[in-house]
Amino acid sequence: MHAITIPEPGGPESLVWAEVPDPVPGEGEVLVDVVASAVNRADLLQRQGFYDPPPGSSPYPGLECSGRISALGRGVSGWAVGDEVCALLAGGGYAEKVAVPAGQLLPVPDGVDLVTAAALPEVTATVWSNVFMVAHLRPGETLLVHGGASGIGTMAIQLAKAVGARVAVTAGGPEKLARCAELGADILIDYREQDFVEEIRKATDGAGADVILDIVGAKYLDRNVRALALNGRLAVIGLQGGVKGELNLGALLNKRAAVTATSLRRRPLEEKAAIVAAVAEHVWPLIAAGRVRAVVDRQVPMRDAAEGHRALETGSHVGKVVLIGTEKG
Repeated sequence: MHAITIPEPGGPESLVWAEVPDPVPGEGEVLVDVVASAVNRADLLQRQGFYDPPPGSSPYPGLECSGRISALGRGVSGWAVGDEVCALLAGGGYAEKVAVPAGQLLPVPDGVDLVTAAALPEVTATVWSNVFMVAHLRPGETLLVHGGASGIGTMAIQLAKAVGARVAVTAGGPEKLARCAELGADILIDYREQDFVEEIRKATDGAGADVILDIVGAKYLDRNVRALALNGRLAVIGLQGGVKGELNLGALLNKRAAVTATSLRRRPLEEKAAIVAAVAEHVWPLIAAGRVRAVVDRQVPMRDAAEGHRALETGSHVGKVVLIGTEKG
C-alpha cells in the first residue's frame, strides 16, 4: 500500500507519499480500506518531530479515517467485511489501509457521505469526552470555546447548543465569528480586538463561564481562571500557547473551580472504546437527525497532505480539512 511517511521531521514538504508494507489486523482489530482521513494539529506536531505515536501504533500520521472493512482479526464480532465505517485512530489514517481496534469503530451516520464521515471521529470523541464526560456541561450553562472556528470548536458549538447550553466563542476576525454564529454561537469574541475575560463577564452579568474548552494552554491559563464562574470547569485540550503557566490557586479555591487536562491519543484502548460508545449513543443520533454536522472547509488528495497541513498552520480554514484517499467514496 501507500502511506504518507515522514523520513525526516520538518515542514509540510517533509510529508512523503511512499510505498510501505500492508498492515495486518491483530486480535480484536479490523483492517479498513481508507477512503478519507482528516488533518488534526497532532499530525502537525508529529510531522515536526514533537509528538511520536504511542508504542505499537502505526508510525504514519492520521488520527481518524473513514472507509470499508476489508478483513477481520481474531475475536471480532458485530462487524463484517464491506461495512462502511469511520474510526478513531492512534495513527495511520494517512494511508490506503489501517488496522483499527474494533472498539474504536463507528458506523457511518445516516445521511453522511463516506468522505465527510472522516471528519467526525476525532472531534466528536474529543468534545464529548471533555465537555460532557469530564466537565459535565448542563442545559442552561454557558460554555466558552476557544478557537470556535476550528474543527473542535465547530463541533463543540453544535453539541452544546443541542443540549441546551449557551455558547461563547473566541475566534480571529469577523468572518470566522460569523461562521460560528451560523452554527449557533451566542456570544462572539474577536480575540485580536477584545479581552475575552471582560466580554464573557459582560455577557453573563458578571457570572462567567461554567465550562471553558481551551486549546491554547499556558498563555490563557490565568485569564481562563478569571473567566470561570463559581463551580466552573476548565478543560485544557491543547497547548498552542505554551506548556508552563502560573496558576492562582486562591482564585481557583474562591470559585470552587476545577482544571483538567486530557489527551485522547495515548489513552488505554478500553477508555477509547468507552468514549466511542458514548459518542455512538449520544452524538450519532444528533447527526442522523441533522442537528449536528461535520464542518468541512476543504478536501485535498491524501498524497498532497502538505496542502492540508499548510491550511492548518496558516489558520485559513474553518472546521476540518479532509484528505481524500485512493479508494472511491
